[in-house]
Amino acid sequence: MPRPKGLQLSSEMQRISAASSHDPFSVLGVHPSDALPGNVKANIIRDVANWQLVTFLPHARGSVYAELDSQSVELTQLSGSDFYMADNIAERPTRFYQLRWQDEYNNHYHHHDPYAFEPQISEYDLHLFAEGRNWNIHHILGAHPKVIDGIAGVLFATWAPGAERVSVVADFNRWDGRCHAMRSRGSSGVWELFIPGVALDTKYKFEIRARDTGAITVKTDPYGRYFETRPHTAARVYSAAPEQVWTDNEWMNRRRLWSWQHSPLSVYEMHLGSWQRDHDNQFLNYRELAHRLVEYVVPLGFTHIEILPVAEHPLDDSWGYQSTGYFAPTSRFGNPDDFRYFVNHLHNHNIGVILDWVPAHFPKDTFALARFDGTALYEHEDIRLGEHKDWGTLIFNYGRNEVRNFLIASALFWLDEFHLDGLRVDAVASMLHLDYSREAGEWLPNRYGGNENLEAVEFVRELNIQCHGQHPGVLVIAEESTAWPQVSGPVYLGGLGFSLKWNMGWMHDSLQFMSKDPIYRQYHHDNLTFGMMYAFSENFQLPFSHDEVVHGKGSMINKMPGDDWQKFANLRLLYTFQFTYPGSKLLFMGSEFGQWSEWCDKGELDWPLMQYERHQQLQQSVADLNGLYRTQPALYEHNYSADGFNWIDCHDNRQSVISYIRQGEHERVIVILNFTPTPRHDYRVGVPDDGEYDEIFNSDSTYYGGSNLGNGSRLMAEQKPWMNLPYSLSLTLPPLAGIVLKCRR
Repeated sequence: MPRPKGLQLSSEMQRISAASSHDPFSVLGVHPSDALPGNVKANIIRDVANWQLVTFLPHARGSVYAELDSQSVELTQLSGSDFYMADNIAERPTRFYQLRWQDEYNNHYHHHDPYAFEPQISEYDLHLFAEGRNWNIHHILGAHPKVIDGIAGVLFATWAPGAERVSVVADFNRWDGRCHAMRSRGSSGVWELFIPGVALDTKYKFEIRARDTGAITVKTDPYGRYFETRPHTAARVYSAAPEQVWTDNEWMNRRRLWSWQHSPLSVYEMHLGSWQRDHDNQFLNYRELAHRLVEYVVPLGFTHIEILPVAEHPLDDSWGYQSTGYFAPTSRFGNPDDFRYFVNHLHNHNIGVILDWVPAHFPKDTFALARFDGTALYEHEDIRLGEHKDWGTLIFNYGRNEVRNFLIASALFWLDEFHLDGLRVDAVASMLHLDYSREAGEWLPNRYGGNENLEAVEFVRELNIQCHGQHPGVLVIAEESTAWPQVSGPVYLGGLGFSLKWNMGWMHDSLQFMSKDPIYRQYHHDNLTFGMMYAFSENFQLPFSHDEVVHGKGSMINKMPGDDWQKFANLRLLYTFQFTYPGSKLLFMGSEFGQWSEWCDKGELDWPLMQYERHQQLQQSVADLNGLYRTQPALYEHNYSADGFNWIDCHDNRQSVISYIRQGEHERVIVILNFTPTPRHDYRVGVPDDGEYDEIFNSDSTYYGGSNLGNGSRLMAEQKPWMNLPYSLSLTLPPLAGIVLKCRR
């Protein structure tokens, strides 16, 4: 090995050695000799070469060689440093030169020099990102396998404008931030580095030195596509070309033309980790879940499933609502291709997949987004804007272009990469209101003095414009619990642009009413009827979700009063009300068969209950309600319009009975619900049409565990006006039950 040169290191070399350089490319790689820093150039030996190659290898021991085109050149170590230099190169080497060296353990390394490559991210992409409109930024930032001039490697990139230095740290460099310092792309705040020879599945993070404080943190990749299994948090390099071949073209083509506002939409909400598990109580893989779900959900008749968040998250107990990987399905259940298989398999069995997505907040974990570059980058500096104390989480800064871009790109990523059919957006109310769950003095008003988060409003509108514009037929559903106007109104009319809004008011009123002993229900009749005052102000979905069966609220069956027979009858009646009321439907797993215990994410559902007849019968009633809903256009063609609903009688509080008409384009059905355990004989109901009526559904059927009291078929309407309708029927109303009638035409 050549004798070390006794050169004084330049200031930039000293910064590289100290891992504080923001511009390692100014020294490393190949440069003209006369462009070298002055305090190095002045001490170089005579006969200075035209070109100089410098590398920094803190783990090298012994000789270091550069293979330049057809020649091999031994580099000289600068005395007292980890820099190696060749200064006698007559012609500029091509970018294909490689370095050859070994470490103290006699491991041999032979690789292309990362500092020989030009910048890879275009100025146009950086410009769009700075504007907050680079919807494909997830194809640029992160870690992406790439081939440059025939050389395979990975392009690493991240956004950290407050950093003094950013490095890629990984197994291949002993997690040493000195080894692969990244190139700064100036005012964009983006850092990038192409590293040749990095293999797929390599674990990596970004080591970031804050400009203001010098503090060093190691962060996981915000744009990572695949992560280690918790509790480990490194991202893993994943193939840009999926192995899973999509075979759902027929489904996707139908979806583009789908008139969802005039179609049945019935959603089975579920948590993948606690629906079913294996014999050792371990998580199932996405692929096995797909097959089991198809076998279970298809007979039940749901049109879609909605899965609680599967974006990567460190803590099981958060159920996915504290995400750290906004571009990665959690590795708990497999890799991204396994998740693609999951969606593809459900699509091929005509089941849509909706994802719960969380842009409202993110956790404080130090390895993730919180103070990513040493500053409040994704969040607000002021906790009055930037923190949800109730949840122990941070709030995204929707006023920052790059943050909005990050979130919208995430939404589009799930829809594009995984063919998802919709997003349910969590905690929208907390995004829209600056004073959400805050006392006076704990929040800051907007520029007009109000409590509206104006930046969040604009973010939500842009989100919906892009999702609906780029993916026709997808749903974007708001969990929004306040009276904010036009949540599902079009953006061009001043609305937020969501497809649907959860009807939290209907849900709370219905559950409050059903929890009452039937003898007292007459005093709470308005809980049943008030919802119709606003039922068509939004496109509503009727949710009995996971939030209603946790934290001491009791399971759906245990919310019902009475003995066991009455509990099951009440629940069948409630579901009949839900499936015949205007709006799409959502039911959380376990509620369809009457799980007694609250939902617990530590194991699977109480499937042993399915050996008992009454649980089987409740499940069958849900399947038949889905079948009724999907086969009767009157129950879905005008789900979101007043044209689809008319009261027959909403005033019979004394007997706790309501009746209404559901109207389709060409036919209608009659719904009568008796909320007491008292059978009603000769109960007269007005109907709009003359002729024979059939009882097409009865929740009191013996098939569902009921008393089998009802009316059968061939009920003849009488020419006896009733309740402002020209005809009427004399009916038997079964106890704690709903019946649905249809006129023969």
